[in-house]
Amino acid sequence: MTVQERFLSYVSYWTTSDDNNMVDGTVKIPSTDRQFALANALAEELNSLGLQRVIVTKHCYVYGLLPATAGCQKKKAVGFISHIDTSPDFCGQNVKPQIIPNYDGKDVLLKGSGEFLKVSAFPSLKTLVGRTLITTDGTTLLGADDKAGIAEIITAVEEIITSGEPHGDIWVGFTPDEEVGCGANLFDLDYFQADFAYTLDGDYEGEVAYDNFNAASATFSICGVNVHPGSAKDIMVNAALVACEIQSLLPPTETPAHTEGREGFFHLTDISGDVAAATLSYIVRDHDKDLFEARLSRLRALECEMNQKYGANCVTLSISPSYSNMKEVIDQDPTVIEVAKTALSNLGMEPLSRPVRGGTDGARLSFMGLPCPNLGTGGYGFHGPFEHISVEGMEAATSVIREIVRLIAQ
Repeated sequence: MTVQERFLSYVSYWTTSDDNNMVDGTVKIPSTDRQFALANALAEELNSLGLQRVIVTKHCYVYGLLPATAGCQKKKAVGFISHIDTSPDFCGQNVKPQIIPNYDGKDVLLKGSGEFLKVSAFPSLKTLVGRTLITTDGTTLLGADDKAGIAEIITAVEEIITSGEPHGDIWVGFTPDEEVGCGANLFDLDYFQADFAYTLDGDYEGEVAYDNFNAASATFSICGVNVHPGSAKDIMVNAALVACEIQSLLPPTETPAHTEGREGFFHLTDISGDVAAATLSYIVRDHDKDLFEARLSRLRALECEMNQKYGANCVTLSISPSYSNMKEVIDQDPTVIEVAKTALSNLGMEPLSRPVRGGTDGARLSFMGLPCPNLGTGGYGFHGPFEHISVEGMEAATSVIREIVRLIAQ
């Protein structure tokens, strides 16, 4: 089966995760049971290819092992990981891909919605001229994030088996709930016995990403004093106004809309409330660890300032760590990066290591003891109706996996 055929099969599964995944105070994994349909299909496919130790766990993680060929049993074991779920940010049900052979480089009509995938909005389309382009019809996302990664991994494994090329142990893993930040939560590193691994969860071709954000979520809970406005002088504390004041004291240019590259930010994701009570929710990001800690310290200082001004316990700040910059781990032994960059160069591709303005399962897995940078899948415009990918991009990613395996076996 080709990578295109696999991809089109996988996107037919509705696997959207749900960020409202708390049940009785516990995170539910998977957040949606529909993810099991694809997980079970993937396990069946891995079994049909002859992989060993194939399982689907009760939490919807899929694992499988292609054992080393004779003479390669002592080579490093490598893993390849992608996620089953698609983003809850946009509809992922009833995906109707548009397949455009020999793409001409012009704007693409998305026939379901009548909108256009515009070259002006996605200049990378100019690099895909002459390829077979796959888009959405405008009514759903495509699911290339991350079903392209799954298709590339399984196709590479099948090609390795068919060719008979020597290889060490190759582990594959497919996770649920990556899009809601839980993909690595229950990943079983006692079962998945790789020395290092790669997530296939990036976009641009040639990507070898290992410099991601440090990340946390932060919530200010504000308790006001609500009295009749006619007799409120020196008594009322308007929680909604306190919330506005907190936001006004953060740097206005340090937001996602004003930053790029390795520049961090405070991102106000939600504000709600009234006189009696209000809530501010943020995500906080920075690549530099010291700058990240300084951002969290600024939020803690704001909590103290507001309580000194409006009374003890008026404002309560809670901070929850999300993930850390895997560069801290990768820099200790960059072999995993060097192998990937060599593989790309051998294939005539330029290795690109741009700062990741987000995180992946690999970031958390790296700190769990499995160095795990991210490779590009060849997809673009993720999480919405303008998502697209080329068949040739997926084929290139498949070749990168095979070349990594070949290099490790040498």
